[in-house]
Amino acid sequence: MPSSCLKGQVAVVTGASAGIGLAIAKRFAAEGAYVFITGRRPDILDAAVGEIAGNVTGVPGDAASLADLDLLYKSVAEQGRRIDVLVANAGGGGGSAGIADMTPERFDATADLTFRGTYFTVQRALPLLNDGARIVLVASIAASNGTADHSVYNASKAAVRSLARTLTADLKSRRIRVNALSPGPTESHGFERFAGDRIEALRAQLAESIPVGRIARPEEIASAALFLSSAESSFVAGVELVVDGGMSQI
Repeated sequence: MPSSCLKGQVAVVTGASAGIGLAIAKRFAAEGAYVFITGRRPDILDAAVGEIAGNVTGVPGDAASLADLDLLYKSVAEQGRRIDVLVANAGGGGGSAGIADMTPERFDATADLTFRGTYFTVQRALPLLNDGARIVLVASIAASNGTADHSVYNASKAAVRSLARTLTADLKSRRIRVNALSPGPTESHGFERFAGDRIEALRAQLAESIPVGRIARPEEIASAALFLSSAESSFVAGVELVVDGGMSQI
């Protein structure tokens, strides 16, 4: 892929203060984009802005909050910018629980951020999206597996994948391409929280089940996001790009 393939373009990446989101934002900035990033903790967001080091604005906020999404896009508009690439990456929420132990509050915390937040991240961006813009919805291979105690998260990610199809149809008159990016297990704070004190054992277990023999690096997921966000994928729309080292495919 040509260097600086996003030169002069504007990208918004939600949930970008760490992990996959930060890796995507850093890669986009390296490819010439001006990047707006969000995160719920201002201190961590400030550190992420420092890592990107230029061509970036950090906007504190929660993607589950419509008011925070409006503040994000107000920040874009106040700089006189329009959006070429939108990556709806924020997700997670209420933690794991089996159906017998799930509470309405935990359900809402997960579904509101992972699905509802993704939906309104796109909707609220529409007035600022250029025709021909690209949208990447970060789903997960969890959308198609049956991991115990993660029913709400998995179902929410399945809904995110479905959005890539429907929103592509909704926005076709504006030539806006929407695709889903589904990572497998990736080295990140999210993976560390999921694994807990089992992290080394889980890494070894996953290495046995993933054909390439390890879990992903965030930078590898960022490369896939860059492909979907660039002209290199100009005839790709409504798809799910699975980046899991073959884990769910073989």
